[in-house]
Amino acid sequence: MALHESAEMYLETIYQLTKEKGSVRSIDIAEAMGYSKPSISRAVGLLKQGGYLLADEDGFLILTESGRKTAEKVFERHMVLTRALATLGVTAETAAEDACKIEHVLSDETFAAIKRHVDLLASK
Repeated sequence: MALHESAEMYLETIYQLTKEKGSVRSIDIAEAMGYSKPSISRAVGLLKQGGYLLADEDGFLILTESGRKTAEKVFERHMVLTRALATLGVTAETAAEDACKIEHVLSDETFAAIKRHVDLLASK
């Protein structure tokens, strides 16, 4: 199942919140993303149906292996692109905002080239 940008954003947010808090509920996602509870509920349901997310008996959300891999990929893209833009002189806030937009549409080939370049600059 190919994911849309919004689904990737939900997975990335769940991933980040899990790293920060250890456990995540739908309300945490709503607060972090600024979305309504019904919007979160619908997205969580779709991610469960797609096999990206599970919920335990207490309502805590758990990324499946597929969900975690997707979230890690999007998160890595975000971090590398933010660094790349910052090295070009873009302010930290703008770099993060623009990286968030770019991370979903960039091909794997182009991302790999940008990552190699950023890593090369960092090693100097």
